[in-house]
Amino acid sequence: MLRGLFDAGESVDLVVSRAARLTILDETGAPFRDAHWKDDLAAWLGRGIEGADVAHWPAGDLAAGPSSGSYPARGMVVVPASTAACAGIAIGLSKDLLQRAAEVNLKERRRVVVVPRETPVTRSHLGHLIALHDAGAVVLPASPGFYGSGASATAQQLVDFVAGKTLDALGVPHSLFRRWRGQLGA
Repeated sequence: MLRGLFDAGESVDLVVSRAARLTILDETGAPFRDAHWKDDLAAWLGRGIEGADVAHWPAGDLAAGPSSGSYPARGMVVVPASTAACAGIAIGLSKDLLQRAAEVNLKERRRVVVVPRETPVTRSHLGHLIALHDAGAVVLPASPGFYGSGASATAQQLVDFVAGKTLDALGVPHSLFRRWRGQLGA
């Protein structure tokens, strides 16, 4: 997702929640620390971030720019979105900057894309996803498309598909996957 935004020349305000830090460390072995966020982000992405228009905001900073409706933003994506993040955003909890910024973007009628990562889902989680939809968010489950590349798809192609669909929902151009052109154009 970040690579796609950077490649499109988009500015990024990055908020990494406490739960996301733990997940990043667990799933990739890479830490994400506020004091070293540029180095940690570059290591995590596997490339430098020189020239990228990116600002990092600590998740506990409820006075950060994105916590205000007057802060300039085109929208927001929460990816991956845990069930806790979805619930907190859906009920307006604003317990951290991630939830507050999402609430602000929803109230300002800006595009908010929420990419839930959990499966299967409970009835309460479905209710929160419906509440997010009703509040104006785009709920885009992390469900890769298997058409196009079929059984030969690599894990990176499946990830790129979800990232590309998320960028589509934000209106950001990309070339992360081959678009379906119908049977004649396939």
